[in-house]
Amino acid sequence: SSLKALRVFASRTEANKPFIGFGDPVLEGPSGGGKGIKIASLFRGAIADVEEVRKLSRLPETADELRAMARYLGADASSIYLGKDATETKVKEIDLKSSRVIAFSTHGLISGEIKHLAEPALVLTPPDKATEADDGLLTASEIAQLKLNAEWVILSACNTAHAESAGAEGLSGLAKAFFYAGSRALLVSHWPVESQSATELTRGMFEALKTNPTMGRSEALRHSMFKLAANDNHPHWAHPAFWAPFVVVGEGARR
Repeated sequence: SSLKALRVFASRTEANKPFIGFGDPVLEGPSGGGKGIKIASLFRGAIADVEEVRKLSRLPETADELRAMARYLGADASSIYLGKDATETKVKEIDLKSSRVIAFSTHGLISGEIKHLAEPALVLTPPDKATEADDGLLTASEIAQLKLNAEWVILSACNTAHAESAGAEGLSGLAKAFFYAGSRALLVSHWPVESQSATELTRGMFEALKTNPTMGRSEALRHSMFKLAANDNHPHWAHPAFWAPFVVVGEGARR
């Protein structure tokens, strides 16, 4: 059903900017926590409790991750929205349709794990006061209303590619939402990974596509996985924990 939605809704015209990224939201929890959290009291009615959202752990390493993507893709610093600029309001207001690659590096939340959360969501900087337009959580239904023209949407967030609990909607909900919005492919991971190897894998994937423009996205990811696992400077990267969680969802071929 997600592929059907992709073929119907995804644009075929090329965007003119290389990259835009959102990450390192302003949160007050201790650093070092995983991307993804279970909090039963996150919601009060239909709108998230921003004080509870604010208690999620900080993710300062996501800023470096986004800067590395931007450098490799030839984008300048203005293409990255961090901290107080990484808000739901900013995502909804900014022109996303002109960017070929869009990245969200933050917490991911799965429906069914959190009380009153009926759909998956990405965490952004919460406002001082929650509104229907901005409560710090960019949900799948809100994502579907965005206007995109992206070759890739990179979701560097835990819980974006699986659903553990009964009735939980993870990857399928996010994938459909981004396809409806106008993305052609997603890059997601099944579990949190070490930042340096993840950045290298992403770099290798884009490098493979740059070297061989006819190579499909899935083949570029496979090529980068082999290169990562054979890295002599980091022999431990051969372990599947460093490359196996990644998957391309959507249009894997070059179109």
